[in-house]
Amino acid sequence: MSEIYRLAKLEDAGRLLHVIFEAYVTIRELELHWPAAHADLALIQDNILSNECYVLELNGEIAATVTLSKGDEVKAVTEFPFIKWFAVDPAYQGVGLGHKLLNWVEQSIIKEKLGAAAVTLATAEKHPWLLPMYERRGYERLHVFDFDNGDGPMHLLRKIVNPSLYHSLQLEQAK
Repeated sequence: MSEIYRLAKLEDAGRLLHVIFEAYVTIRELELHWPAAHADLALIQDNILSNECYVLELNGEIAATVTLSKGDEVKAVTEFPFIKWFAVDPAYQGVGLGHKLLNWVEQSIIKEKLGAAAVTLATAEKHPWLLPMYERRGYERLHVFDFDNGDGPMHLLRKIVNPSLYHSLQLEQAK
């Protein structure tokens, strides 16, 4: 089994549209207003060009994706990097590929490449399994907000990927 972790390319947009559309069925059923859940090809292409969209390829086919945002969605709350648009093709769910991709991004990109102490992501409280799933992965609740758009409470979560650096940052802020 060949696994390749890499940045997405524009020519991946069609496959990514399929993966994200299929993976976000529950999001649409819950009527959450997440751009990825309602993305078209142009939005997928924009995501690839505007952010760092990573993929996990299994035997030559994209099976999972996650995006490191280059925007400022959470800058008012935290300076830690923000990931979004995490999706695993339902044909590949349940075998740990999403776990592998998130681990790779957390360690290789967030910790090693960026030198960040932690990473953040957001999810809806009303989603039946995302919040507990991220908490099992070591994410902790950092902030709650509500856009008053029907999504209900959204949770900004943080995972510390470099404990010694995080501790040093906390000590500096306490001074």
